[in-house]
Amino acid sequence: MNCRVATCWVFSLLIALVARAQTPTFTASIQPIILKNCAQPCHHPGGVGPFSLLTYEDVSKRGKFIAKVTQNRYMPPFPADRQFQHYANERGLSDTEIQTIQTWVQAGMPIGSKQLPVTSKQTPGILKKTETPDLVLRMKPYAINGDGREDFRYFHVPMNLKQDVWVSAIEFIPGNRKLLHHSRLMIDSTGTMAAIDRIAEDDPGLRKFQRTRLADEFLYGWVPGNDRVTFPAGAAKRIRAGSDLILNIHYSASAKPDSDQSEVRFYFAKTPVSQPVRTLTLTENNVTNQPFLLPANTKPVFYMNYGPIPDSIRLLSVLPHMHLMGQAVKAFAVTPDGDVINLIRIPAWDYNWQLTYFFQKPLTLPKGSVILAEAQYDNTDQNPLNPNRPARTVGYGWNSTNEMMNLVFYYMK
Repeated sequence: MNCRVATCWVFSLLIALVARAQTPTFTASIQPIILKNCAQPCHHPGGVGPFSLLTYEDVSKRGKFIAKVTQNRYMPPFPADRQFQHYANERGLSDTEIQTIQTWVQAGMPIGSKQLPVTSKQTPGILKKTETPDLVLRMKPYAINGDGREDFRYFHVPMNLKQDVWVSAIEFIPGNRKLLHHSRLMIDSTGTMAAIDRIAEDDPGLRKFQRTRLADEFLYGWVPGNDRVTFPAGAAKRIRAGSDLILNIHYSASAKPDSDQSEVRFYFAKTPVSQPVRTLTLTENNVTNQPFLLPANTKPVFYMNYGPIPDSIRLLSVLPHMHLMGQAVKAFAVTPDGDVINLIRIPAWDYNWQLTYFFQKPLTLPKGSVILAEAQYDNTDQNPLNPNRPARTVGYGWNSTNEMMNLVFYYMK
């Protein structure tokens, strides 16, 4: 071998070695990205994601799919416009992280060091240990009728609290993710509502229970995509001793019998609480261009107006809620001085990803401020998500074939 050939061979080898060193591997580059942004929040056993992404095997067999949905920013899901407002629980990958995934997939998805866990048995050990809930409440098993109708039920769950508790985080775990449409958690402190258990929304006997004043009419709401809510340090929801939990659950229509046994996890405040958390819910009653009615084959826009508020408040979060005909939603506040405070803008509504958006820091709305909102809907035959075929006129209703317009805020005074 002459010197020129040897030099070229060595140079080529060096280039190959450098390229190989720069190629991201699963254990060194991809696993940290996936664990932080995908596996820990959603894609783990029991999580909201439809499959697990804990291991190399989990990720590599979906590598091209992951590369595609991260490149177009469909995943991780975060529908809110981050140019309109920023949130403490924002999700999303950086341009560098997206390119790293692209490069890894194009390079054949190399594993990398065998010294790091890559098997199903080993990988869960590198996940952050989750906090143990202080109180877990589980409803009695419920048999869902397979009669093809949507089912609305109330469930009474004793809490057996001997003393007041301050709840700093709340988590709802659906027992039947396929059929559970939404769940609203409420607190009763009267001790008179045990007989509401399993009662249907259309049962005339429900009316006597609805006359009871609840201690908390909206403790937490689970909808597809929503996750555990955690309040800032020093803030919490107070639940009095002797209180009971009331679950209002909506099950989607099922053609065959099924079952559900959902649970609620409470995490108690570990530090002194100086700020009780309250809930403000804006509903269709706050719509200014009444009636809240969506004629067939129209694309109506509705507007909300709430206020002026009687006292200054500090908003912690906002949770918008619409159904399948929802297209976009925007909310903001206007102070007495004319300042505009952006709250939420979702330009492309996705029913499957409804989040409680926590602001990076509490937003102060001075006394006299007004909350304004607008929501767009598409009740036409051209809307592929329209649940009614053909399109029909619909109004307010809990059924997935009806519509809603809600804004739910956690706040402090």
